[in-house]
Formats: sequence, structure tokens, C-alpha cells
Amino acid sequence: MRATEMVPVSELERGERQAQRRRFKLTPFSGIVLSSAPTYLVRKLLPMTGLAIIWGAAKCGKSFWLFDLLMHVALGWSYRGRRVRQGIVVYVCLEGHLGFRARKAAFEFEFLQGRDEAVPFFLVEATLDLIGDHRALIADIRAELRDHFGEDASPAVVAIDTLNRSLVGSESEDKAMAAYIRAAGAIQEAFGCLVPIVHHSGLDGSRPRGHTSLLGSADVQIAVKRDAADQIVTLVEYAKDGPDGDTTTSRLRVVEVGHDDEGETITSCVVEPADGSAVPEKSAGPRLPKGAKIALDALRDAVAEMGKSAPASNHIPPQVRVVSTENWRKYFYSKTPTDTETPRARQLAFKRAAEALQSANVIGVWDDAVWIARE
Repeated sequence: MRATEMVPVSELERGERQAQRRRFKLTPFSGIVLSSAPTYLVRKLLPMTGLAIIWGAAKCGKSFWLFDLLMHVALGWSYRGRRVRQGIVVYVCLEGHLGFRARKAAFEFEFLQGRDEAVPFFLVEATLDLIGDHRALIADIRAELRDHFGEDASPAVVAIDTLNRSLVGSESEDKAMAAYIRAAGAIQEAFGCLVPIVHHSGLDGSRPRGHTSLLGSADVQIAVKRDAADQIVTLVEYAKDGPDGDTTTSRLRVVEVGHDDEGETITSCVVEPADGSAVPEKSAGPRLPKGAKIALDALRDAVAEMGKSAPASNHIPPQVRVVSTENWRKYFYSKTPTDTETPRARQLAFKRAAEALQSANVIGVWDDAVWIARE
């Protein structure tokens, strides 16, 4: 064939080539389908993805509050009656490193004693210029989580505490803040995660400090203040895809966590609800109704006999063994009498037992997978 000869291109081939060159995909009206998947990490408080601004005056308790909230995410514990989607948490702590370690020790002492469970929570303590370092941060998080959990592991949260310590430049300068927002957005897009940023208030305490473009980019903005009783009060001031106005009220309780090299007591605090919500169960474990105990025994048997390794997921701890809800139900039915209950009654008994175990954070449930979260 001479170089000047042309080979005819079919309409199909031409369409395929055009499709390969397209950067933007157009979804027809008929293909725009409503999603029923939950969009929250913590219902009414934190969305699954985006940028969250947690702001308040110095020493108002915002870092204590956020750490406690994200520990519930890492552990998959319900948060004061709000549903929680479990996931890996990466917490970038840029100030008060020793205090953070004491805070972790206090939480562990109060709520995790006697529990043999790996907590998917990771701390970063290095200095950080988010604008200049965000690509390296993304790469290191990806590599570290791959080493721990496998190739597809990804964080549900990458928290930055604080904005001031992670920004080289002026918080009030539009170009610096725009670059900072792009860097935070790059982290969110890389992992499909939430990026909460702890931020300080302005001089009069009425709004977050710095350029307003930060607030315009936020998917949720939560104010943290101390009230007259020295309690930590949070308010969802703005939520892009959810209701505004949700509040929590907390108090700090001092906990002794050890002694220093000179014999002095080291203390920190745990966050406790001050609004009537339940605190996390301590290591003695929750009191379960009879049906829940039977269901837990059935789940133990099902996991022992039919359990499989957890699939790669941001919402299931990688070290657990899981069974399907249907298989668990069959084991439960095998342990309950059949001559005195109707099929409907047995279904309701299983539903109540499963809900009791999940509310007590004894089991984890995601899609059709069930596992034992703690004994």
C-alpha cells in the first residue's frame, strides 16, 4: 500500500475513537438515577466526603471533641444515637503532640481496656505545608495503608489540626487560601474522603478567622464554643447536603493516664455527653437482653463455621471474619424454639436482637456482611 492511500474508517470505529478522546461523559436524562446509599459518616454531623470546618476559640475543646468523634468513626460506634459509617481515620496533628498522645491514652484507658481489636486510626505528627506537601502526604498515606490493609485500602477521613499550622502564608490572603483549598480538595478527591480542618475563630469570636473563600468551599461548618457551665457545645452552622442546626453538648472528665519520669501524674481528659446521650460502653461490656445474647452466640457459631475474610472495604475492619446476614439468621433460628412462635414473630425477634447488638457496638454490619466487633 502506498503512503498516500487512505483506509476507510467505519462509523463504528469513528465513534469508538471519538469516545476515547472524550474527557467529559454526558449522562442522558433517563440515566440520571436517584442513589439510596447513605451520604454521611456521622448522621447529621459529618458527610462522607468533602471539606469540613471545625472552628472555635482557643482552648474551647474543638480538638478534644473532634478526636472523640473520629474515634467513633474508626471503631464504628454509634455517636450519641446517630448512625456512624466505620472507616480508616488519619489524623494530622500539628500542635500539642504530647497532649494528643495523652488524649489517646485516656480514651484507650476508659473505653478500650480488655478489648482485643485493632483500631484503624493513624497519627501524623510531622510539620506540614499543605499547599507544598499535599502530594507527598497523599502518596505516604496510600503507601502506609496499603502496607497495613492491602492494595485497595483508603481512608474515610484525613483530618488537619490546625489550619494555621498547615498553611505557609496568610489566612486572609485570597491566593494563599485558594491554593490551600485546592490542596485540601486534592486529598478529598484522591481518597473520596472527608477532610475536616480544625480552625480558630476571629478576634470577636463570631466567625472563623481568615479569608471567606474557605467557608464558601466547606461542605459542613461546625462551631465549637464553651457555655457558662464550661461545657463544649457544637452547632452545625451550615451543611451543604443536610440539615443545619444539629447540636451536641459535652463535658471533659479528667483521667489519670500514667506518671512521668519524675513520678508526677500525667492526666488528660475524655469527652462525655452532657445532653443525656449514652457514653461508650466500658470494657466490662454492655448488658444484653436474652434475645441479643442468643443472636450473639449464633453469630459466634456462624463465624466459626462459615466465616470468611473481610473483603477490601473502608467500612469493614480488615482483620475480621464475616458472614452474611441470612446465614446468621439461620443460625439464630436454629437456637430458638419453632413450636411456640410464628415465622413473623421469629423475624421480629431476630431484628430486635440484631438492632440491640449493633446499638451496643458488639457487632458490625455493612451491606450484607456481619462481624463481631467486640466481645
